[in-house]
Amino acid sequence: MATEPHGDAEPSVKAVTMFAAFVLKEAKHVLRDRRSLLILLGLPVVMMTLFGFALSNEVKNSNFVVLDRTPDPATIALADKIAESKYFTRSGKVEREEEIRQWFQRGDARLAVVFPARFDHDLRHLGRAQIRLIADDSDPNTASTVTNYATAIVAQYQAELQGAVVGPAAIQVETRMLYNPQLKSSYMFVPGVMTLILMLLGAMMTSVSIVREKERGTMEVLLVSPMNPLILIIGKAVPYMVLCLVDVLIILLLSYGLLDLPAGANIPLLIAESLLFILTTLALGLVISNAVGQQQTAMFVSLVGLLMPSLVFSGFMFPIDNMPLPLQIISYVVPTRWFYLIASNVMIKHLGFTAIVRPTLVLGGMTLVLMMIAWRTFKQRL
Repeated sequence: MATEPHGDAEPSVKAVTMFAAFVLKEAKHVLRDRRSLLILLGLPVVMMTLFGFALSNEVKNSNFVVLDRTPDPATIALADKIAESKYFTRSGKVEREEEIRQWFQRGDARLAVVFPARFDHDLRHLGRAQIRLIADDSDPNTASTVTNYATAIVAQYQAELQGAVVGPAAIQVETRMLYNPQLKSSYMFVPGVMTLILMLLGAMMTSVSIVREKERGTMEVLLVSPMNPLILIIGKAVPYMVLCLVDVLIILLLSYGLLDLPAGANIPLLIAESLLFILTTLALGLVISNAVGQQQTAMFVSLVGLLMPSLVFSGFMFPIDNMPLPLQIISYVVPTRWFYLIASNVMIKHLGFTAIVRPTLVLGGMTLVLMMIAWRTFKQRL
């Protein structure tokens, strides 16, 4: 009877030993696989850095302009108080209200502070004065936030005046939203989602399809064909370009048919810019396919490696101005930042080509660079 526990213990010891050996083998395998090690150790660092610094609900350093036809001590003091806040940066002054729309169209300002004539006189002698806040509401969340910040600063300035003005001093704030007066979130949602869809589909489908040829061994047949192998590879990407264009048309139909996006956008211009962005994503997919050899790896790089930077650095969900300077610099090399700027300007602000020349040139340059990298890294021998 005394030997039974000992007999039962031997299988347990063997099981623990085998489990420890298996864990050790897997640990050595992970340490030898540099790519997996980089993902396991690098991805948490990247995610913590981005979520800790880039993803913030606050809207900081928003540019604003001032319309003050008759400057007086009160208007100057209030404009300076707004500029001194960490939430705002003064971009300049305008002489006419029509100029405010031009600042918004260029993306140089998010808010305009309009002072009426005799502001200081009305405030000190009548006990009340009015101020207007005009916001760029193509992004309704940001517009609501900046107007709330400005309203709070005006209220604080009003409280400070109570001791300097005889009687109550009331400043009435009138807000006005341009481009999206109904504050519909779909106005921001549509350009951002279209940007992410085109990025993921174009890059992922292209890279996976080419890597699949490598895994199945059919790539050798393509490489020995009379036609230039690189041309054949680009030819494989053409169906995905057509598919992405179909997605653009579907998105436009849903946007104007179901989401009540305001009509007036230059649709041919938007389709042309979408085609340019699709070419950028296809070139990126070719680069990924040259760097990896398995479908799972290609899909992982396309989904995880592209989704998070595309989402964070596009300006779709989180204002780029909120981010530290190093992250703002990184955003310049993320294609989604430029296409989201194009899509929102064309679809929401109804601007023409002259307003999107810069992002168009940047996307065109990125496409050429990615195509060159794909050509240089393409291996004609397996």
